[in-house]
Amino acid sequence: MKSPVHRCRDVEHGRGQTGTGAGTNCLQAEQRIPISKDVITSSSASAMWFIRDACGIVCAVITWLLVFYAEFVGAVPKGNATKEYIESLQLKPGQVVYKCPKCCSIKPDRAHHCSVCKRCIRKMDHHCPWVNNCVGENNQKYFVLFTMYIALISLHALVMVVFHFLYCFEDDWTKCSSFSPPATVILLILLCFEGLLFLIFTSVMFGTQVHSICTDETGIERLKGETGKWGKVPCWEAMQMAFGGPFSLSWCSPFSGLSCKKSPADHVTVPQGEIIEEDIIEIPLN
Repeated sequence: MKSPVHRCRDVEHGRGQTGTGAGTNCLQAEQRIPISKDVITSSSASAMWFIRDACGIVCAVITWLLVFYAEFVGAVPKGNATKEYIESLQLKPGQVVYKCPKCCSIKPDRAHHCSVCKRCIRKMDHHCPWVNNCVGENNQKYFVLFTMYIALISLHALVMVVFHFLYCFEDDWTKCSSFSPPATVILLILLCFEGLLFLIFTSVMFGTQVHSICTDETGIERLKGETGKWGKVPCWEAMQMAFGGPFSLSWCSPFSGLSCKKSPADHVTVPQGEIIEEDIIEIPLN
């Protein structure tokens, strides 16, 4: 049986010898070969990032809902530090508002500008590349739960690795794994190393975040040594504010709502004669 390449060569050869009739008939016969629908579906579906069935659509919708849900970190609106907007605040004489020179927004107390997100974040602790977002006022609870769950999963993986190793050590290695004994040992060591690495990293991050909540001091404020112009709240009250109410099982749920305390006023009173920084807009005295 000839291949398609050989048949095409025979068609061209027949066209040169007997005219175009035989070649045309052969080409028409080749053109009548039906194209499989799977080929069309696979080529068109390659442009889609999810499988177009009921389960794929549900997973895609949930993914985007989680993205939108985690996006509200407590960002300050950009470009609102205009003269018209400041006049609409109806501030009292002698009060000032802080303006961020980088994103041109009114900067509330304890807000810092993120060079990665290109905007100011209320109570910004740090920018986390693992979640591709800042950790701030509105999502600190979810970051704490994220690190806690990863630490628990890593601990569970380590326990399972130890039990599997003991089971294989006491029994025949060929019965407890489909791999060879050396390959099984290597895989167990790699899994143990990975689980231990993530356990240590996430446990440290979890402890750091809990300490920041209890001391009512963000990571940036601690690094810059900023003295609190705001009244710090006690540890237990700060925990209730961060986790959304009195202690309950909802603290461990990422779907429970938050009851964040209103941030301090976006302005402070400046005595007459005090030097005002360049990124502060003063409301003149009448």
